[in-house]
Amino acid sequence: MPGTVSSLELFPPLTRSGLRQFLTSAWYPKFQRSTIKTTTIPLDDAFRAYMHADGVTIPRGADDRLVVRILRPAGSMLSDDEGDDGDDGDDDPSSVFEFPDLDRSIREAIAAYDGAVFPKLNWSAPKDARWISPSPPLRCLSPADVYLLIKSSDFVSHGIDAATAFEACIDNDATVNPHSASHDGLPLELVLKKYYVMQESREVRCFVRRNILVAISQRDPNYYEFWNEDATQTKIRQTVAELFQREIQQRWEGPTDYVVDLLLTRDLNRAHIIDFNPYAPRTDSLLFTFDELLAIAEDEVLQTQLPVLRAIDSRNHPSAARNTPQYAHNMVPLDLIQASAGQDYAGFAGNWEDAIREAMAKQQDDSD
Repeated sequence: MPGTVSSLELFPPLTRSGLRQFLTSAWYPKFQRSTIKTTTIPLDDAFRAYMHADGVTIPRGADDRLVVRILRPAGSMLSDDEGDDGDDGDDDPSSVFEFPDLDRSIREAIAAYDGAVFPKLNWSAPKDARWISPSPPLRCLSPADVYLLIKSSDFVSHGIDAATAFEACIDNDATVNPHSASHDGLPLELVLKKYYVMQESREVRCFVRRNILVAISQRDPNYYEFWNEDATQTKIRQTVAELFQREIQQRWEGPTDYVVDLLLTRDLNRAHIIDFNPYAPRTDSLLFTFDELLAIAEDEVLQTQLPVLRAIDSRNHPSAARNTPQYAHNMVPLDLIQASAGQDYAGFAGNWEDAIREAMAKQQDDSD
């Protein structure tokens, strides 16, 4: 771990231009040989309006297979008359969305990537909406699958407005228009990665200060015995340090303080880049605190050694997963929580079913 790190701040200053370097379209061209195959699709103001629109609806013309799988178990069919209470609602026809060019681009990416993709919007993946898709989660086979996931995600919705995205930047301008896709230089982009069944037990998060790799954390909050074997930990530290020096350190063009997520191969000899994240409070420091990371980065002895590694060392570790599912507090979009009005599961499911069926029927009526 060569280099010298001194006089660091807990969090380095972050500018808007620096933050934009963490968009996939900014870093993917330089790292495509070291990461998962990815297609990035620029989006316009119409799509931003769709993301800001109330409710979870599927744009007209998109394949709705995922919606049908959610609303009814396999072998069950929706009736056109089922649940119709005669209330047409107050929806404005102008709120019906369709994106034929985007649908086509998504289908082309799905076809190019063996039939399935994993979506992101700007910096955010809809991991908090994984509950809404059938197993395997976050696997998208059609444009409708993509739309449903990103529209149901709080993570995604929080990351698409300049007012939110740039709020911690030292050159933030609070007067930007939050409904313009091009405002203040913040693009809106859909990222489609080739879908793989990721072994979360082999994912690591790496912390970099002034372009020096200082620490590595296990990402999955579960205990794995192999993570606590001395030989395994040494192997992981060596593999990550070598990859960083060979593939990342001299090629990364963004801020010199950053976080990079990696997926180790089964033999732990290689790793693939998953994503880059800003070194900022918005990024989860996992098994470290940011104060601890600062102390590690300023330790001259540690700077001459392999990066510090932390793992879940027992099933009783305070960070270890328990019975509560990850992102449990995100498991229902806010508008559905409001619609549930304290009903039981059956009533809630009925509301969810009615909302999507009515939206799809309205889209069909408007097209006739």
